[in-house]
Amino acid sequence: MPNRLASATSQYLRQHADNPVDWWNWGPEAFAEAARRDVLVLVSIGYSSCHWCHVMARETFADAEVGAFVNEHFVAIKVDREEHPDVDQAFMRTTQALTGQGGWPMTVFCTPAGEPFFAGTYFPPEPRGGLPSFSELVEALAEAWAERRDEVTCSAATIVKRVADLDRPPLLSIPEANLAPHRLLTKVHTEFDPGHGGFGGAPKFPQAPVLDALLVRTDPLGNDRVLFTLESMARGGLHDQVGGGFHRYCVDADWEVPHFEKMLYDNALLLGTYTRGWLRATPDDGTEQRELFERVVRGIVSWLTNEMALPGGGFAASLDADSLDEAGEHAEGAHYLWSPQLFDEYLGKDSKFAQGVFHVTYGGNLPLGAHAPTDGSGLSTLQLHGNPHPGRLANVIAVLKAIRDRRPRPDRDDKVVTAWNGLVVDSLTKAAMVFGEREWLDLAAGAASYLWEQHWDAERRVLCRVTTGPDGVTSDYAAAALGFVSLAGALGDADWLARAIVLLERAIELFGAADGGFFDATASTELFERPRRKDDEALPSSTSLMVIALRAAARLAERPDLAARADTAQATLHSVLVVSPRHSGWGFAELLSDDEARRGWGPAEVVVVDDSGDPMSEQARAAWRLAPWGSVVVSAPAGTLGFGDLFTGRSMRNDQPTVYVCRGVTCQEPTADWADLRGLLWAQTH
Repeated sequence: MPNRLASATSQYLRQHADNPVDWWNWGPEAFAEAARRDVLVLVSIGYSSCHWCHVMARETFADAEVGAFVNEHFVAIKVDREEHPDVDQAFMRTTQALTGQGGWPMTVFCTPAGEPFFAGTYFPPEPRGGLPSFSELVEALAEAWAERRDEVTCSAATIVKRVADLDRPPLLSIPEANLAPHRLLTKVHTEFDPGHGGFGGAPKFPQAPVLDALLVRTDPLGNDRVLFTLESMARGGLHDQVGGGFHRYCVDADWEVPHFEKMLYDNALLLGTYTRGWLRATPDDGTEQRELFERVVRGIVSWLTNEMALPGGGFAASLDADSLDEAGEHAEGAHYLWSPQLFDEYLGKDSKFAQGVFHVTYGGNLPLGAHAPTDGSGLSTLQLHGNPHPGRLANVIAVLKAIRDRRPRPDRDDKVVTAWNGLVVDSLTKAAMVFGEREWLDLAAGAASYLWEQHWDAERRVLCRVTTGPDGVTSDYAAAALGFVSLAGALGDADWLARAIVLLERAIELFGAADGGFFDATASTELFERPRRKDDEALPSSTSLMVIALRAAARLAERPDLAARADTAQATLHSVLVVSPRHSGWGFAELLSDDEARRGWGPAEVVVVDDSGDPMSEQARAAWRLAPWGSVVVSAPAGTLGFGDLFTGRSMRNDQPTVYVCRGVTCQEPTADWADLRGLLWAQTH
């Protein structure tokens, strides 16, 4: 009989509805039940596109004997990390503190009071690789609770205190010299991989926020390394050469073999990063790079449109790593892999060309073991080698796309996550203005409208995390606000700016911390701590997002109070910045932007007065292309209200859209010639 997850809003939870484990949803009822029965709590955390979550579900949670034992000795809670990122973050910190690593599925055991005392990730059905079987583990923990309870509760109290100590602020203020940009840049560059681009070794993640940071300055070394990284990722297996978009990360350092799930948030961030990279790859010396980056940008938008768009305007959360292979078995990456034999069958005379271009070999390039398909050899990811003829390449890709579309598709998680959709709105708006694509702007507006109409509860003044799901967390408010601000500027629609400010002011009320920073979520009686992550991992931290959104709204609305609030929040990120600027990407970007401002090249307020109502005028597009990091651009008719005094007393010159560039109280001479904008935006003001 299905357990209580059958009616859950989460697809991941519904995937476990037929398990013999009597799963509970996260909430006070589960912990009350554990206290009533005086048993331990098992918290299992994952998400629908997670390969190893599916493996553990098939191997362990579908086992009737395992289910019977767990039901007798535990209250089992299943958590979708994407619906409850605060729960995920708190228990991830615990898992990392106890084991030195983390990941999903995450397996945590707590007392009935919710205090964790044991944690890990995947546990096999039989002992393997130094890991006990899951059955052995739960039997040992149940015995410990029955016979050595004092040890368990003491251990739990120690772990909770240890995790809390991680958040203690430094006793002394951070010397200004430790925040010097050149010092932090040196730290970042020492971790760069000069052979393949990116940072660190395997597994290797895109880390879009730190790439964005290095593009803030016109520093040749930083810019070259970002462009090299973007090209390496675009040419590697991380990038879906056929369908567009990026997989989550690579299992190797060479960008060849990805972990095949595709996440909305990765692609939202990378859409913005590749747009900024395209701007820095100058036509004079980066024509081929520019063409590649534009193909990447258009591929991401195509993927969003064709595979992730939902009725009403929102975008789905992810695509699964697994799909059915030719044998009808679930296999990781089956949808995306090719062989020379398949190329011969489908491409005919173009087969040899395609094998060379995409580096498809008879031996394949998948590593043996967990990430290999069931046959173990002969299949390859697609990589782009050289600079093949664009027309011939497009024809080959069209054939491969048609063939691949007939394969079983990976499952899609259709939940609409507010924060991730907000990031899509922001990046899609900027890409639309840079590349002059009005349809992209319409896509961004549709997603923003969905969030405001379906996710904002005006009566409670609360933003939900997912449609009809739990209340939102800080990143939801911040990312949605950031997207709304960008859209307000592109459309010249002050209503979007007003909505952004509503979200930001509410976020300050709900999540503000005493030191000026932000918690990740509201306090929870069930959760042993109130999470507050300050580093930028796959996604920018809540505080980084709030800083950028607050500053953007402050500039567009002329609200110095919001700017001051951003400054206090930015200061709380300094402790992470000095230790690892690479893991504080957007916080690092803001620090570098502040330094650029001191040098006279900082963020600007760019106002395009255009009575035609065309958001895609040459002047507006030029402003979006040329404006430094952190700038705001707004295009609207003269006399437009709702943007502070940005349009007061300003009009078109000679019946042409006219651009006004200001930094604070210093303004440049207005111009109707878009070619003059570079000088206005990049001339030192002091």
